[in-house]
Amino acid sequence: MRYIILMGFCLLLSSMPVNAQKKAKLSDEQLLDLVQQQTFRYFWDFAHPVSGMARERSNQAAYGDEVVTTGGTGFGVMAIVVATEHKWITRTAAAERLLKMVNFLRKADSYHGAFPHWLNGNTGKTIPFSRKDDGADLVETSFLLQGLLCARQYFDANNPLEKELRDKINATWQETEWNWFTQGGQNVLYWHWSPNNGWSMNHEIRGWNECLITYVLAAAAPRYAVSPEVYHHGWVNNIYFRNDREFYGIKLPLGLDYGGPLFFSQYSFLGLDPRGLKDRYANYWEQNVRHTLINREHCIRNPKGFKGYSADCWGLTASDTYDGYNAHSPENDWGTISPTAALSAFPYTPEYSMQALKHFYYTLGDKIWSQYGFTDAFNETKEWYATSHLAIDQGPIIVMIENYRSGLLWKLFMSCPEIKQGLNKLGFETVAATKN
Repeated sequence: MRYIILMGFCLLLSSMPVNAQKKAKLSDEQLLDLVQQQTFRYFWDFAHPVSGMARERSNQAAYGDEVVTTGGTGFGVMAIVVATEHKWITRTAAAERLLKMVNFLRKADSYHGAFPHWLNGNTGKTIPFSRKDDGADLVETSFLLQGLLCARQYFDANNPLEKELRDKINATWQETEWNWFTQGGQNVLYWHWSPNNGWSMNHEIRGWNECLITYVLAAAAPRYAVSPEVYHHGWVNNIYFRNDREFYGIKLPLGLDYGGPLFFSQYSFLGLDPRGLKDRYANYWEQNVRHTLINREHCIRNPKGFKGYSADCWGLTASDTYDGYNAHSPENDWGTISPTAALSAFPYTPEYSMQALKHFYYTLGDKIWSQYGFTDAFNETKEWYATSHLAIDQGPIIVMIENYRSGLLWKLFMSCPEIKQGLNKLGFETVAATKN
């Protein structure tokens, strides 16, 4: 009841039919409030009842009713911080929910301190992501810890509840053996390790992609840190790291041609502030803005002639699609637009993201707006509209809209003394710029 009362005006709107909501003539700020609050329901109302963690997806029967996701939970933790700051939920309710999650994680399966991609939300046992991916997933663990460190910084009150939460987050963070994942001291991190399959997946984490946060945390770790050489010889040592070519007249510093899916510029930067973030390889604000602009420009030019693409309707990233799941990008474009792509780009392209938001809500809302915000994707050429939601797509919408509006999660994560030390260790400059 306390939660329902605090949702206020935007909760009332969210319960109305979309056509009635359109007549409300929302201001931009009201629309952003509505989208953040409605999407937050996924992590609050739909959380697993035992663990409190985020379910992998809303159509959970596809994977089993008990599947919770570690990385998606990290995004959900950050969403709870946003909701607390806006007083959509009480601080006590938020801290209690987060402590429930952390207590669950303290007893759940982990491997040298790293968690699997999926856990059983009832038992804490590993649910294999694939036949050999049945142990540690270092990247998903990074997304989880990015969120938990933001929560640690936010819940700083001198009371037993918040102190216990901070202490248990610290214990979880300190126990992750990042150096173990160099597979015997190599100058690169490895994504997976399994007690059943060892290093057989042999997946080196090299850039450019969504995994920068993994190297930052590994360098910043209080106990099991890696050396700077692991970053400089591992992460950046890849033929796909540097680019420096132009696409649609926009020069792209790093990564795949045309930039790849937009989650590359979003997942690591939910907490890691790209404003003024530089090292010897790139200016990361510039990288993320240009990546986003190339993605949008591709949708405007629409070389394959898909229905619906325009300056109002853009955004290619990994999501559900009409024939399964795919990592959509300009080089892998099958006509599927994912609302999370443009909406999680709000800090980089606020005007263009607002343009897309209004189109998604006012024009397509009857087909893609639901109790948990926008559904995962749509393909107008195929006349297909998802009914599903994914934690890893819903979370960045809330967090990156908030970073655009207030910089909240950026401020929290960058205030961690360990992160400051880790970035300095890797040779980063971190002079924050003003909001774009």
